[in-house]
Amino acid sequence: MDFGISTFVTDEGIRPDVLGEALEERGFDSLFLAEHSHIPVSRETPYPGGEDLPRVYYRTLDPFVALTAAAVNTSELVLATGVALLIQRDVFHAAKEVASLDLVSRGRAAFGVGVGWNIEEMVDHGTDPRTRGALLDEQIDAVKEIWTREQAEFHGKHVDFDPVFSWPKPVQTPHPPIYVGGSSRAALRRVSERGDAWLPTGVVRPEKVRLIREWLAEQGRPEMPSTIFGGRADAEVIRQYAEAGLDRFTFLLPTLPEAETLVALDDFARLAAESR
Repeated sequence: MDFGISTFVTDEGIRPDVLGEALEERGFDSLFLAEHSHIPVSRETPYPGGEDLPRVYYRTLDPFVALTAAAVNTSELVLATGVALLIQRDVFHAAKEVASLDLVSRGRAAFGVGVGWNIEEMVDHGTDPRTRGALLDEQIDAVKEIWTREQAEFHGKHVDFDPVFSWPKPVQTPHPPIYVGGSSRAALRRVSERGDAWLPTGVVRPEKVRLIREWLAEQGRPEMPSTIFGGRADAEVIRQYAEAGLDRFTFLLPTLPEAETLVALDDFARLAAESR
């Protein structure tokens, strides 16, 4: 099982270029970054964590800018969104951002996507929360067309465009892997039908990971890679995930200044080494 880091990069924590270099030095294979474009002041949607919305949600850097910075001083680190809120993004810009990151990093981009939870945030973008799942499905299909065809076109209910040119094309073939976030019935259908990898959060326990991997095999996706976003730093829990067949475990790194972050990374690296 591989080990990576998932985190929120903000203006108050370690710089992403320094973080990327520190991860690769310590043997981590990947960096997964969360995103929020903004947080509406008037918000009724409850935070899934059950408490007050953490400060990091208000201050996230754009993930593609941060991941590009992390790419500069690294050569092997997988650079991933976890997750990008594609339903709040223009499909052409999103396709170009991922392809550009893949080019700049020489083929190390991974595109984690999900439907999000903050209703007020998505409404500000003009996204209808009632149809966000159907929108995401079409956006995933459309992005693949843009990445893989010289003249791409797409005609769906929510995404519709005539033939277009769009470069750069990704370095990876046929395209950067799409990690589908979530563990709901709708999300798992999306994983099975459109995903290149599954990206559940750390609230999904090892036994459920095992059961869902078995279900994916029944759907004809037995080799579907799986990565936990924001796993708990506990040796026994990590062991259980490994036995469940998880491919990658990412520690949830708190957003801290550089010195404190490096100490936390050293602790995670020791635990990862002991768990290999």
